[in-house]
Amino acid sequence: MSNAVIDHLKKRRTQYALGRNVKLDKQALNNLIQEAIKHTPSPFNSQSSRAVILFGEQSVKFWTLAKEALAKIVPAEAFAQTAAKLDSFAAGVGTVLFFEDQDVVKGMQEKFALYADNFPVWSEQSGGMAQFAVWLALADAGIGASLQHYNPLVDDAVRAAWNVPASWKLRAQMPFGSHENGFGEKAFMDDGARFIVAG
Repeated sequence: MSNAVIDHLKKRRTQYALGRNVKLDKQALNNLIQEAIKHTPSPFNSQSSRAVILFGEQSVKFWTLAKEALAKIVPAEAFAQTAAKLDSFAAGVGTVLFFEDQDVVKGMQEKFALYADNFPVWSEQSGGMAQFAVWLALADAGIGASLQHYNPLVDDAVRAAWNVPASWKLRAQMPFGSHENGFGEKAFMDDGARFIVAG
């Protein structure tokens, strides 16, 4: 059985080898990313997900800041490999920095006190869906990406560099660009160990 949604899901793979040979221009990419986030579900339509979308030299700047932060904690003998990985992210067209607005979370906790303990969890779930929605939209457009997590190591530098509101909590980073390498076979665990079907 063929299913278009499943076919699109299969296109989404982690791509570390990024380039700048993409057909979409900056405005089209920006629109694609924003639309994906806008139409992501959120608890009580709270819309807590935020993003800083970096292109070109601004994206390179982020990965330079990440490299500077990591140089302080990664052993010198291992840093060359770390630097090469960050350079591969900087080689793409851009980077999406994903945030969750904690003021929104707190506001929902106050408004719906019965569910107060759940809103931080729901915010993380919504943020994860926003990340996946963007990744899926990029993949469908033939653009490679990966999901990285250099927070909280880079949080202060990001806040200062792009005037990010204090209530925005950095959750993930997604470098994106053209596919400069193929993919190996993806392995899956046995369905019997993963799913329980009843009824």
